[in-house]
Amino acid sequence: MSETQPTPARAQEARMYRLVAERIQELIRRQGISAGARLPPERELAALLEVSRASLREALIALELGGVVEVRGGSGVYVNQEPGSPAAVPEAGPGPFEVLSARSVIETEVAAMAAKNASGAALDAILAAMLEMERSHEDRSSNEQADRNFHLAIARASGNAALVGVIDYLWRQRSNLWHRLKEHYRTEELRKATLLDHRAIFDAIAARDPAAARKAMRTHLQRVSRTFAGSGS
Repeated sequence: MSETQPTPARAQEARMYRLVAERIQELIRRQGISAGARLPPERELAALLEVSRASLREALIALELGGVVEVRGGSGVYVNQEPGSPAAVPEAGPGPFEVLSARSVIETEVAAMAAKNASGAALDAILAAMLEMERSHEDRSSNEQADRNFHLAIARASGNAALVGVIDYLWRQRSNLWHRLKEHYRTEELRKATLLDHRAIFDAIAARDPAAARKAMRTHLQRVSRTFAGSGS
């Protein structure tokens, strides 16, 4: 069965990662994979289930949160439970890649608007958040807060209060699924690249160059998505 996206009417009841999680559990039962055994490598498992690496990773993280598997960085994914009845996959809102896709559509244009509309005070707020993110590079909690402040400052610089609310909503969708995905798959290379990406975004906005701001934001968000999906840097 090939991968298809759920229609909007079914999105809540059948998000792709939940469907893939069910298929992984069925595979475990059908093949009698015992507790402690390792599942096939990601690329092989994605091909076997005919799904993208992104959907597979979301599903594996959901199953880890449900106690079905354990994701061990650099080693693989291991089964925690003996084959039996399906385990519950934790309820969650939009999957991490849904959120990243939405951010790519919206924040690229928000950055372009900020390049056209930002006041001097708004530019100062973006710069302050960027510098705080650089200072707190080793403190992940503070670094993430500074990251959020950076993107919200850009939204405020756009001059559209509705867009500030939209960006805030998207950041609040960073569920346990998102945080566990980031814990397993965010690399130091990505963390360092994010700092450079943010500086490129700020420089484009400060230069009043909407096209460059749009491109810099898109480059940044696509880099995050590719890294988390395991499809290159």
